[in-house]
Amino acid sequence: MPNPSAPAAGTARTSAAGKDRASAGLKAGAPWSVTAASPAARLAALTGLLADETRAVFLLSLLDGRAWTASELARQAGVAASTASEHLGRLVGAGLLAEERQGRHRYVRLANADVAQLLEAVAAYAIPGRDAPHTLRAASAGAAMARGRTCYDHLAGRLGIAITEAMEGRGLLLTGNGFALTDAGLAWFTGLGIHLAAVTSRRPTVSSCLDWTERKRHLAGVAGAELCRRALAEKWCVRIGTERAVQVTPEGEHALAELLGIDATTLR
Repeated sequence: MPNPSAPAAGTARTSAAGKDRASAGLKAGAPWSVTAASPAARLAALTGLLADETRAVFLLSLLDGRAWTASELARQAGVAASTASEHLGRLVGAGLLAEERQGRHRYVRLANADVAQLLEAVAAYAIPGRDAPHTLRAASAGAAMARGRTCYDHLAGRLGIAITEAMEGRGLLLTGNGFALTDAGLAWFTGLGIHLAAVTSRRPTVSSCLDWTERKRHLAGVAGAELCRRALAEKWCVRIGTERAVQVTPEGEHALAELLGIDATTLR
């Protein structure tokens, strides 16, 4: 006599097939690029990876553009090393993270700028307004992140928005129908010693990224990355704290005022 509490054979087969389709999206690289799986299966695979708080902590931490060890990420998420290793293996296998080994140490970083932009966009949608901080330390860290931070390899927060709006105001950047540098903008970068045409990259020279704290788009792409690199190298801004926050230095305030006419008070 059939067990009334057991699922029907057809239901079980359907469930198993669904799991097979979702898991197929995790094979052979990034889950959204596997041609053997349907678009729905690839989307389910990707969102399944993001739907874990520990993995989410790892991914958001890696948005600083640097490579982290598994133990550093484990401490950041408050999990055991074995748990971190399991989660990182899934993220690397799905193509969201890239792995590097140096001696005995294993480092991971975001696979590319596309992954960073995806995470920033999801964060902007998932966090429509920053939760009220419960401690003074949390409030200070949140304020620092909103004031200025790195988003993978370019500048974000109020600092990134101020630079983007100043470039637009000076006719260096077009932001109407997608971001594009004007001839004056290309000359401006050349004047900084940044020859964008000489940078070898599959990324677009200019792109926009939605800022999850400011709800506006800031400069990304090769131009954004090279400008961020120059700002850090020249000590126009420096990293602070343990997250992605950066602080504009007095030298940076002077440089940004001279180069783009940005009022220093908007950067503090």
